[in-house]
Amino acid sequence: MKAAEVREMSLDELNSKLKDLKAELFNLRFQHAINQLDNPMRMKAVKKDIARIQTVLQARASSEDKA
Repeated sequence: MKAAEVREMSLDELNSKLKDLKAELFNLRFQHAINQLDNPMRMKAVKKDIARIQTVLQARASSEDKA
């Protein structure tokens, strides 16, 4: 997921996607713990996607506070 795609999403879509990604990361961590993870780089990608979404949410919250 690219940062431009994240910025275009609505607040509801961002919260929904964030929830889905956190659930996916939980499942990936569980698979990693029992040595059944096929693609370990997926964990890194999911973490970065979560960070992108949280950054956009934080930026929107701070812009609303200023307005």
